Amino acid sequence: MICVMFPGQPLTQENNLPIDEDFRDIALLTRRMTGLDLESFSWGEKILSRQVALQVYGTAISLIQRQRLQSSGVKPAIIAEHSMGIYPALAACGSLADSDALTLTMRVGNSLASMAGGVEYSLGCVIGLPATTVLSVAENNGAYVANRNTSRHLLLAGERHSIESAMAESLSLGAFSVRTFPCDAPLHTPLIESIAPQLAGIVGDYCFAEPTVPLMEHIEQEFLTASDIPDFLVQELCLPVNWEETYLALRRAGITAWHEAGCGDSLKKYNRWIASEQQ
Repeated sequence: MICVMFPGQPLTQENNLPIDEDFRDIALLTRRMTGLDLESFSWGEKILSRQVALQVYGTAISLIQRQRLQSSGVKPAIIAEHSMGIYPALAACGSLADSDALTLTMRVGNSLASMAGGVEYSLGCVIGLPATTVLSVAENNGAYVANRNTSRHLLLAGERHSIESAMAESLSLGAFSVRTFPCDAPLHTPLIESIAPQLAGIVGDYCFAEPTVPLMEHIEQEFLTASDIPDFLVQELCLPVNWEETYLALRRAGITAWHEAGCGDSLKKYNRWIASEQQ
């Protein structure tokens, strides 16, 4: 059984994009629906933040990769999503049109960016410490665990000073690696609840069809129905991503082959890490 996985926001854009018919079709749609030019990675008349550009870019690349997988005959039994990979995943399972996936990404991203006024947020990646230790570090420093990708690969989110102090403590405790990244908003933390009504208003503008391919969500590892989707799209931004549990649930569901539709291969790497710990 095949699973096609949709990763979240990339950290940067690719410099050498393969220009073919699939790319041109989605690039044209992206420019028309959002104003973002994929090749130049620049906005048109409406100038939004770099983080929103990366979010739209990530959805667009996932849509392109999804089309290429379809053209090569890949037929998923289950679709899985990680963080903002939910938007192209909804398109892949037939719940949302490609054009709507792009505009929803842009509008949600711009709403998240509104949190940045007067506050600097960051993400912090910690590799090599047990999850319980990282959770303690987050609590000590006023930060939050946003992504539990594997048992020893976690992402924290919060105000920049909190993340910087959490990274310093993680290093002192023996972390193999720590990295800090800027962000508009602390995704997958309770801090997002302050704009939840605004996010719900955006999501309410869209109609979601029943998925034609089962779509597993990353919180409770359940399959989403059309009626579940609006609430999930707001809830998932306020709660952590648990990819480790999602991968294990997919294996229990019978998945034996994995394809990643997006920038890079981060989810495949997490899968190999998790699988190695199960042996």
